[in-house]
Amino acid sequence: MLAKRIIPCLDIKDGATVKGVNFLDLQSVGDPVELGRKYAMEGADELVYLDISATSEGRNTFTDLVSRIAENINIPFTVGGGIATLDDAARLLTAGADKVTINSAAVRRPELIDEIASRYGNQFVVVAIDAKTINGVWTVTTHGGKQLSERELFIWAHEAQERGAGEILFTSMDHDGTKNGYPCETYARLCDDLSIPVIASGGAGSVEDIADVLTKGKADAALAASIFHYGEIPIPVLKQALLEKNINVRI
Repeated sequence: MLAKRIIPCLDIKDGATVKGVNFLDLQSVGDPVELGRKYAMEGADELVYLDISATSEGRNTFTDLVSRIAENINIPFTVGGGIATLDDAARLLTAGADKVTINSAAVRRPELIDEIASRYGNQFVVVAIDAKTINGVWTVTTHGGKQLSERELFIWAHEAQERGAGEILFTSMDHDGTKNGYPCETYARLCDDLSIPVIASGGAGSVEDIADVLTKGKADAALAASIFHYGEIPIPVLKQALLEKNINVRI
């Protein structure tokens, strides 16, 4: 069985790592490169850097930050935010990113998934999906959760897979930053529907929450931010606790 991955997420705004609740009330929590180095040393399997204001403000993700991360960190990292064209993806991959994640631009023009996958391979493309429940339906949002789309989570995830996504990063906006756990039934259904890995995001508040989404939720990886940024659950402690629950993780 493949080892489950633990992935700290670093949301970037104006060059700083920030964290909020339900995508709002953002507070600075540290330097992106230094935090990334710390997490790598502690045993993180991968990192995700998201320039959360890039799409809504019409900017591109800073390639110089990606270059600095690549120079200082020795584990795989994914970069997203404001990637709207094949050239945007190419610039970030050339700067040193191991993968790119696309969200709003893919919802607007799904062919972008095909284009990046055709040029670089499926393993370079992570499709991020931010969704919330509207009248009982998981509705996909864009622009950092600010705009509702007409797409439904499961249909869109399947289309993204068919177009060449190598992974799905699904964030529940209803749970993001609340530390009340992940919607495990939703993740389990998503993982059963797809043949590519699913990364769970939004709601981690305890070891139990992460253990649940990796077992009951069937997720291939758990992504979290607050618990790591604020030192609530250090990565070595988390991984040891997961091992004790017979969850296969790399130490």
